[in-house]
Amino acid sequence: MKTAEHFQSGQVLLIDKPLNWTSFQVVNKLRWEIRHAHNIKKIKVGHAGTLDPLAMGLLIICTGKMTKEIHIYQGQDKEYTGTIVLGSSTPSYDLETEIDETFPTEHISETMIHEATKQFIGEIDQFPPVFSAIKKEGKRLYEFARAGEAVEISSRRIQISTFEITKIDGLNIEFRVVCSKGTYIRSLAHDFGKALDSGGHLSVLRRTKIGEFHVDNALTPEAFIESLTTK
Repeated sequence: MKTAEHFQSGQVLLIDKPLNWTSFQVVNKLRWEIRHAHNIKKIKVGHAGTLDPLAMGLLIICTGKMTKEIHIYQGQDKEYTGTIVLGSSTPSYDLETEIDETFPTEHISETMIHEATKQFIGEIDQFPPVFSAIKKEGKRLYEFARAGEAVEISSRRIQISTFEITKIDGLNIEFRVVCSKGTYIRSLAHDFGKALDSGGHLSVLRRTKIGEFHVDNALTPEAFIESLTTK
């Protein structure tokens, strides 16, 4: 069992973030539980890369002195699996918002789907979703979006080293992506639909790897909390 000194000197925790939790909620929950379990008045806890509430999977949490190393983990490549739904789009590019437009899909073949992945491999310019936490003029982009205000968004240079289709089930396209820091998989889903002369949005997303860290070695928040009091 880890002691108060372990957490204060610095730990790297691998957490499997559940659906509908924010990354901030995970950090706050773990901080409170560590403090409560070890009677610590104050301890630094932070995460190395946000996951949207609708995304699941690997979240690296650093405690104590290891919070100074967060930038190292943030810069590492990420691996994701998920599902893109073709034929419709949403303003947020995922299920946070309702479908606002539908598109024809009769022309799309399995060959086209596999071929379309190739144009996203390598260094590409990607526009982040307007429903994102990126700051512009002192406000988060999602604040402009929710207020119905138009805002100009600049593209970002990202790198995708792997984009493979793992299953095609009607309009539900399952995939695996390995990409650089700053990549928005929601934007990839949106752009992938456009590349097929249709539309697309993200319905499922799970982060499976950050660098050499794998979600198979991660604990759920509940399992981590239980470990705090288990010898």
